[in-house]
Formats: sequence, structure tokens, C-alpha cells
Amino acid sequence: MQGESVMSSTGTPNEAVITSYAKAPARTVSADGVTYAYRELGPKGGIPVVFFVHLAATLDNWDPRIIDPIAKGRHVIAFDNRGVGASTGQVPDSVEAMADDAYTFIKALGYDKIDVFSFSLGGMVAQALVVKHPELVRKLVLTGTGPKGGKDMDKVARITYWDILRATLTRSDPKEFLFFNRNATGKAAGRAFVNRLKERTVDRDAEIKTKAFQTQLKAIKKWGRSAPDDLSSITQPTLIANGDNDRMVPSVLSEDLHRRIKGSELIIYPDSGHGGIFQYHQEFAP
Repeated sequence: MQGESVMSSTGTPNEAVITSYAKAPARTVSADGVTYAYRELGPKGGIPVVFFVHLAATLDNWDPRIIDPIAKGRHVIAFDNRGVGASTGQVPDSVEAMADDAYTFIKALGYDKIDVFSFSLGGMVAQALVVKHPELVRKLVLTGTGPKGGKDMDKVARITYWDILRATLTRSDPKEFLFFNRNATGKAAGRAFVNRLKERTVDRDAEIKTKAFQTQLKAIKKWGRSAPDDLSSITQPTLIANGDNDRMVPSVLSEDLHRRIKGSELIIYPDSGHGGIFQYHQEFAP
């Protein structure tokens, strides 16, 4: 029958599945008065992996060396939360409200079950989401992040502003300072990472606005100063990963998460910082 031709991620018959993030089409979906920008790639069908991005990041901030290998076998969705990049509305001033928006976005796409891949602020949003909607999440990956009320979580803003200043003075990308050690290995890894983010040359996302960035920092500070959530309720298979020298979200917080989430797996990469998973993408992506 004609109607049974294979549908690809672009919705046309028999077209090859896109597995390169640089070529993933930009899409939008509207829910509750907000238009969410997202990209999807990989073979459709089954449970999608939804990527939750970091502080100040838009769709253009995902490392293709992490997304592309996963998209070879899985349907991957990356999105801009409310008020970020090309998504409309105002950034909420709490992590929990960001999780509510993420839930709205996922339901608008029609999914009842997802796997979560999260990094940094995205990992905080993912925790808030799984605590509130445990039935939605099948598997959880938490990288470069920490639990609500974790020690020194509220200092993220100070470190972030300091590194942005250092980067400005040296005409570098702030992520080279924030995500990587300032030794020879870290500097090389940082430059390589920043260059990979430029691989997509067309249809790039809107930059985050300063006010949105400041609101996100406020939300992280609030998260750091709040009473911890009971993470013992998380029964999903959980992978936690970080570098051994994370200055933004201290590495000890990954160990703290590992203790709180029963049966979780912890990977700490040597001689690396907040962006340890990007520095070690060849080991981490598989």
C-alpha cells in the first residue's frame, strides 16, 4: 500500500534519517501561549532522548560529538526552554518552573515517556522534572550538575561572572574558562569544543538575552539555597558524570547526587572541569 512507505524525521517517504546535529531541521511547537524552538534528529519511533541544556545556552550549544553518536540509534530532541534562544516568553526565576515548562513542551510533542540527557542547569531542571513527574522519565543522565541545596551551588553566579570577565579580557569564549581547566590539555580541549559548536553554519539559533541569562543565574542561586529534594524517590536508572575539577558546579556535588540516588552510576573524568564529558566525548558518548 502506498501509505506504508517509510516516514523519516522530515516526514517525507524514504528519505534518509538525519543523524548530524549540524543538519537537524529547526522546528517549533506551541503550548500554553509559548512557542518552543527545538531540533530533532535520529530514527523516529520508540522513546526519544530529550536533551536539557546548560546555563546561557541555546540549541547551538550542544556538542555534536555527543549528540551525533546518540542519534545514530535513537530519536534525539533538543529544545530551547521558555524565553531562551528562539523560544518565546520570559525565563522563569525558578528551576521548578523551568521543569514545568519542559513538561509542557514534552507533552505538546505528544510523549508520555522519555529518556533525559542533561548538563549543568539542565541537570537541575531534569531533577525537578523527575521528582514531580516520575512516570514521564524512563532513564536519566545527569552531567556537570548538583542537587538542590547542594554545598556551594549558590556560588555559580560569582564564578560565572568572573570567568566571563577573564574571557573578555583575552578575547576568548567564556566556555573555555568555565568548562575546561586552564592547563595545556584543558586549553586545547576548550578550543576544540568551541570550534565544534560552529559546525552548524545555517539556520542558527538566536543568542540568549542578557536578562534571560541573569534570570537563570537567579534561579540557580535560589536552587542552591533551597531545602534539598528527596532524591531517594528516583528509581530510574541514572548515570552521573563530571570532570574531577568542576569549578562551576563543584565535582563533590556529583558524588553527593550519586549518594542520594540509589543504584546510580558515577563517572568522574581526570584532569578535566565542568565540560569533562565534552573533553572526553570519545569515551563518554558510547
